Amino acid sequence: MPKSPKNVLLPTVPVIESVSPAASLPGGEVELRGQSLGPRGTTLPAVSVDGLAARISLSRPERIAFHVPENASDGLIEVRNSHGASNIVPLRIARELSDGLHPVTSPVVSRSGMTFATISGTRGKQTPVSIVRISPDGLGTPFASGILNPTGLAFDPDGDLYVTSRAEGTVYRIDQSGDSTVYAEGMGVATGAAFDADGNLFVGDRSGTIFKIAPQQSGNARQTFVHSTLEPSVAAYHLAIGADGTLYVTAPSLSSNDCIWAIDRDGATSAWYRGLGRPQGLALDADGNVYVAASLHGQRGLVRITPQGNAEVVLAGNGLVGVAFSPLGTAVLATNDTIYSVDLGVEGLRLF
Repeated sequence: MPKSPKNVLLPTVPVIESVSPAASLPGGEVELRGQSLGPRGTTLPAVSVDGLAARISLSRPERIAFHVPENASDGLIEVRNSHGASNIVPLRIARELSDGLHPVTSPVVSRSGMTFATISGTRGKQTPVSIVRISPDGLGTPFASGILNPTGLAFDPDGDLYVTSRAEGTVYRIDQSGDSTVYAEGMGVATGAAFDADGNLFVGDRSGTIFKIAPQQSGNARQTFVHSTLEPSVAAYHLAIGADGTLYVTAPSLSSNDCIWAIDRDGATSAWYRGLGRPQGLALDADGNVYVAASLHGQRGLVRITPQGNAEVVLAGNGLVGVAFSPLGTAVLATNDTIYSVDLGVEGLRLF
């Protein structure tokens, strides 16, 4: 007769079967699934990443959660208990590119792979540098100054950079040398910005309006329209454009059940995905998946949502405010003071 399952002996040496999510910022919370991952008596197992001790937040026989050590880099995870060491599994850990910044939404990446991020500052306070340019190897240099509370960033189809000032309600165009000129005014509390493939600029006034600024035609004045209206946000609107021209918008509130709004070309608005905590900056990949800095089921990080509405956290990390995809094949991530780079194996959407 076969043995009863209760007589089957589980391994006493830890065994790691899966890592979730498969990527993290330093300090992010990651969960392992497997066997013999729980305490032995009153003694917790030990988790190390690249030989550095990790702080354990949960330990059960089949799962263990821990925080990635701040100085870990290669991402090799091992679990040890009194009976020995587990198999070693990899984790993708984001690499710091530049700190001492103040992004409040997604950075942007140029066609040459240069990242641009803001030093936004507190409301009404002018910072010495408004926008920083960061090379792929992490060299940061001042790019633009004199813009009060720079917030949303966007490139147009010609590769020119635009930035919103939430304090002034103004959109500035920044030339290659970092000099700024006014592009549009009267945008309220101007936060998010995004261009579509036709050169239309969408700007989110967080008090409740999405503006559409049409490209200037020869001999005619530039036209600005109210494209859509939404509930006001306590923080900012964050915008991204899909391949079909759909505008995706997050408007974080104090709820843990916020949504991503989808606005079609005619301005019709619908709740595209609901169930996020404080969703902020977002970007799309070439397959139409939406990536958003948010909390999902209580876990903060980068959330991927498929066109069918299936969501999962693909990168763990607290304080994440935005994401952009680089033509160099990496994801560029922003917290409220630091820019990171990580290879998620994702090709970003290119509209132009």
